[in-house]
Amino acid sequence: MIGIIDYGMGNLFSVSKALERMDVPYKFGDRPEQIADCDGYILPGVGAFPDAVKALKQHGFVEFIKEKAEARVPIYGICLGMQLLFEESEENQLTEGLGLLPGRIVRFPGIDEQGSSYKVPHMGWNRLDIQQPDHPLLEGIHNEYVYFVHSYYVFTEDRSILLATADYHVEVPGIVGKGSLYASQFHPEKSSRAGMQLLENFCKKIVPEQGGTQE
Repeated sequence: MIGIIDYGMGNLFSVSKALERMDVPYKFGDRPEQIADCDGYILPGVGAFPDAVKALKQHGFVEFIKEKAEARVPIYGICLGMQLLFEESEENQLTEGLGLLPGRIVRFPGIDEQGSSYKVPHMGWNRLDIQQPDHPLLEGIHNEYVYFVHSYYVFTEDRSILLATADYHVEVPGIVGKGSLYASQFHPEKSSRAGMQLLENFCKKIVPEQGGTQE
């Protein structure tokens, strides 16, 4: 069973419909006790980082997520949900994140190395550059196009967590993973075949292996 963390800032409909198409059982929870017994979790997210941290605290999910990560229960963050897993974000104001992955969230500068301006946010289809092709989360996924919508991206010096990147005038961590934590900056549920394969790999390969057997 997949628990979808509902803290009021996630696109729950598109995520749940994607799981339904894959016949993956799930349930929503806006309080930890509602989804405490799940085998794995999805942390979606849209909106601003400081608001999301505040909402996680209000719903009681900060310690819950940290405890599940410590217990090596699989967690998958999507878009803002991915960013929340990192140490801090400069969006609007410097805000502490969950601190489960090394790095900080920074804004696209909007000016490239040649001094030319480019559009922010990064919005639309962009090609993945697979960094760790043998990782089980990436089985069946190649250098395909996926759908991004974001003005901030992860800056990290730990290249071991980079499963796939994308190029948008800077190197953008597209898929990251460490231990039982996985995440994508793009929306897999909106990213056609590659995105659905990614979700299926998490729900049907990673979760049964790390989190328990789904029924």
